[in-house]
Amino acid sequence: MKAFSIVIALFLISSLCPQYANSQTDSCSSNLAAVNGAQFPFDTSSLNCDAVWTVQDYILRYAQASSNVWSFVLSAPNIDCYVAMGFSPSGEMVGSSAIVGWVNSGVVSGVKQYYLGGQTSDQVLLNQGNLNIVENSTSMVSVSSTIYMGFQLNASTPLNQLIYSVGPSEVLPSSPLYLLTKHQNMIATTINYVTGQTQTVKAPYSNLKKNHGILNMLGWGILLPIGAIVARHCKEWDPIWFYSHVSIQSLGFILGVAGISCGFVLEHKLSTVNVSHHKGIGIFILVLGCLQMMAVLARPDKASKHRKYWNWYHHNAGRLLILFAVGNVFYGIHLGLAGRGWDVGYGIVLVGLFIIAVVLEIRMWMRK
Repeated sequence: MKAFSIVIALFLISSLCPQYANSQTDSCSSNLAAVNGAQFPFDTSSLNCDAVWTVQDYILRYAQASSNVWSFVLSAPNIDCYVAMGFSPSGEMVGSSAIVGWVNSGVVSGVKQYYLGGQTSDQVLLNQGNLNIVENSTSMVSVSSTIYMGFQLNASTPLNQLIYSVGPSEVLPSSPLYLLTKHQNMIATTINYVTGQTQTVKAPYSNLKKNHGILNMLGWGILLPIGAIVARHCKEWDPIWFYSHVSIQSLGFILGVAGISCGFVLEHKLSTVNVSHHKGIGIFILVLGCLQMMAVLARPDKASKHRKYWNWYHHNAGRLLILFAVGNVFYGIHLGLAGRGWDVGYGIVLVGLFIIAVVLEIRMWMRK
């Protein structure tokens, strides 16, 4: 549990200080007109301003320019990633229309509209969407360490459910297809255009997603390796090692089954998300886990001539299960966009267990 606490602590630290967020380079107190080189094809002198995503230093400026025209300027740190702002009718990314801009090595590369029709790249459609962009109103301005994406929309009132995302580092859309790669992080918000208040929208079923990840990480990805270490290196304390091994593995199996059950429920509720590979690996792990539990019931006596074959199967099936479990935990962190903190935290736990295993292995060979 101490190791697991490290994972949670590191996640919280990384959520507050992600690797790709710089110190704030723009603020609502800055005057766009006074910024050298910040020239837009529309008036930016009287825009409302709101820090819409403080973790990523996203600042949104907006105003109603006329009865059916709205002006927007989104600023963000220039870290070789695309910036995106989506307008969603449902609050979800799928089904929204997004304005995406990027700067490559200080050279303005472009501003494009995309329709986010699904989770895969072929469902993200270039130059399509429900946004009526005012002609010649888009611009991408780079000033020092900040980029500004400006555009105007023809609308009586734009959709108030907004989604912001940041792209993967140094992976920018390029000619001729301008394919949009999966974002590195995102946030969903609502905005009141009258009061200027922005509220972060909690991701649907976020608690279920978190429970799914924690249970699987703790059960399959931490307890099972600990139980394997106990079985290999603690046999001098017989029969305590055996009961400890069985107890740890049984607890890990129970937590893992609970985690997989959460995953099935989560997949059903989030029907638009494609997690077929993650699900397939999870089912394979569950099958191996069930076989391991049943193998304990069929364990031959020590004096049996079949015991060595049982040992070979049990040990190697366990190693295979742990290998796939660890890989699937990292894969799940990636799919769930949990952030680098979870990767680092879980990695530290694994490194700690590996060091312990190596030290015990050396101790065992020295005794021999």
